[in-house]
Amino acid sequence: MTLYSFPPLLSLFCFISLALLTILRGARTRLNHLFFMLCILAGFICSNYVFSSLTRSGTHALWASRIEHLFIPLLLPLYIAFFQEYLNITGRKWLLRFAFGYAGLLICLAPTDLYITHMVKYPFGFIASAGPFYFLFALGEAVTTIYILILVCKAIGREKTGVQKNRLKYVLLGFGSLGFLNGLNFLTILGLVVVYPPGNFSFIPLAIFAVGLFKHDLLDMGILIKKSLIYSCLTALLTCLYAVIVIVANHLFSGFILSDSLLIPVGFFLLITFIFGPIKSGIQHLVDKLFFKRKYDYQAALKDLSRQIVSELDTGAIGKQLLSVAQNAMRVEHCALFIRQPSQKGDVAYHNAALSQPAGRRITFSARDNMVLLFKNQNRPISSETFLLEINKQNLSSTAAQQAVKGIVWGFPLLFKENLNGFLLLGEKRSGDLYTREDLDLLETLCSQSALALENALSYRQIDRLNNQLEKKVADRTKELRAALKEKEETQEQLIRSESLASIGQLVAGVAHELNNPLTTAISLVQSTVEDMKEFPGEPLDETTAEDLAFVEKELGRAKAIVRSLLGLSRQTDTYKEKVNLNAVIKDACRILHNQYKHTDLNIKTVFSAGLPDILGNFATLGQVALNILQNAIQAVPGNRESRIVLSTRYEIEACEVVFECSDTGPGIPESIQKDIFKPFFTTKEVGQGTGLGLYLSHEIVRKHGGNLSFESVINQGSRFMVRLPAAVPLN
Repeated sequence: MTLYSFPPLLSLFCFISLALLTILRGARTRLNHLFFMLCILAGFICSNYVFSSLTRSGTHALWASRIEHLFIPLLLPLYIAFFQEYLNITGRKWLLRFAFGYAGLLICLAPTDLYITHMVKYPFGFIASAGPFYFLFALGEAVTTIYILILVCKAIGREKTGVQKNRLKYVLLGFGSLGFLNGLNFLTILGLVVVYPPGNFSFIPLAIFAVGLFKHDLLDMGILIKKSLIYSCLTALLTCLYAVIVIVANHLFSGFILSDSLLIPVGFFLLITFIFGPIKSGIQHLVDKLFFKRKYDYQAALKDLSRQIVSELDTGAIGKQLLSVAQNAMRVEHCALFIRQPSQKGDVAYHNAALSQPAGRRITFSARDNMVLLFKNQNRPISSETFLLEINKQNLSSTAAQQAVKGIVWGFPLLFKENLNGFLLLGEKRSGDLYTREDLDLLETLCSQSALALENALSYRQIDRLNNQLEKKVADRTKELRAALKEKEETQEQLIRSESLASIGQLVAGVAHELNNPLTTAISLVQSTVEDMKEFPGEPLDETTAEDLAFVEKELGRAKAIVRSLLGLSRQTDTYKEKVNLNAVIKDACRILHNQYKHTDLNIKTVFSAGLPDILGNFATLGQVALNILQNAIQAVPGNRESRIVLSTRYEIEACEVVFECSDTGPGIPESIQKDIFKPFFTTKEVGQGTGLGLYLSHEIVRKHGGNLSFESVINQGSRFMVRLPAAVPLN
């Protein structure tokens, strides 16, 4: 093993590591397959340089070089295919076909002296000497490298996202400089300059590419940088460096007297202890600064947020603090937070906590939205790839969902037990770096702390709301009790008034009974006087006197009929078995109420059916029904010539019912109170003008008679009340 074999050996180790990483961790995609083949073919080049630096036979080195070039020309089309696939370039299949054809031509020339003539021995090993057609390979590699560099530079110029720009820059620095270094090997192979092949230092651009691979996930393997991996690579590099120093030292001190003593091993031990230890610590500090430079800022941010929200009971303040900490710690371009907000109706919605956003443009999700269900089902951070997959799977086509996930790289649920108290959405970092594992751990911790704080705030809000509702219920209940007490007092007053009216009714009945006898006596005396004057033998009866006596008799008879009707309607009895003629009941009611409308132009028309069958019932109570219905109609109409009330009776043979109808041309009954007119004490009249018992009592009286009281009413057209009572004896 010589010092010159270490650079190609280290490059070979890097290529093999990347190939294994692609196979073990990478997805089975065309891009990863192309990258794996590139690493294998590049490993062939490194292995050939290792063999050439170690072998002592020029023949063996020549055959090894020719075998290598049976595969190496395939790098040209594979490089083109890899970068076109990486940059999503389509429609250039002709270029790939040409490149593969060109590589096939070079492969055919590889075993001949036209490609490689012989091997030249240099201090660093055997190097092939180019034949007359070897320049074709050099030309192809130069054109391929320039083409790839142009593609990547144009892609960097077009790209708008910082993450993708950083990815392309690492690809340019890694693979671009790799192709450039390997291209410089032609200086030695063509015999232009005797220099150690620069391509042996491929591990340098590979290290740059590896940094980008772990830091920016260049091949979308889902690999995030970890300290253990970085430190392991660091230990391997230091071990290789130690081995190089040992070999160089053995080579330099091989001719000295102390080369076989213990001083050399002891010296190397002290060197490693006092020099390599601090070097390793310094490099680890450099790695921390390069990859984890914001680690301590994260810890401070977490402590600061925990102190701020531990006693906060306002969800808006908690959301504002979480947004501020996440935005400042991660240095992101876009940050959105949605917090669970229960409504008074019991529904749950998730509102955007960005206070600076106009209210009309705020995005809101319901608890049944697919976006919310995604966070509930995925109890972990959700990457942009998962967002895109779930959007396509669950058809998140709403404008709110599209606006919310636009530019999002990671989403974090704010879960407390089974309650999703909200979710945090983060876009790209301003630096263009990917989120590291420490970033995700910090954000998960921040979200867990915030979820607990939000749970406390929401619980406090719910308790406060329940307390307010309880106070409102107590106030409403107190108001209801006061209303009930007032209603009770009004009911008592109406009952007292009703009792007074009943007493007055009894008094009127007594007075009417007492008036009946004098009226009967007066009528008899008038009739006797008229008869005596007719039989008197003297002068004949004066015509005027005769007319006056006839008028007096008529008026006394009308007064007696009114008193008789009043006695009939006021008679108190519980029997419902007497035969009653409904026409007579209505006539008596009209006679009693005649005084209320006789001085108006009101037209009351009666249409009584002749031969109406009797009904079994109580004459007085049925008269009360007729009085209440007719009185309501008289009070409802204006009392002018256009006003009309029609009272009619008829017999319906099929139903065996006697029907009484009262129609008026009044304003009608409003629909809003039609359901209440048969309730006790319900009245639309002013205080003192009605008790609200008329229609209620009428409805109960008709029901006790086995009948039905109903009505029809149209606003501004009038009302019609119908009383249906069963006939005592059905008529054929």
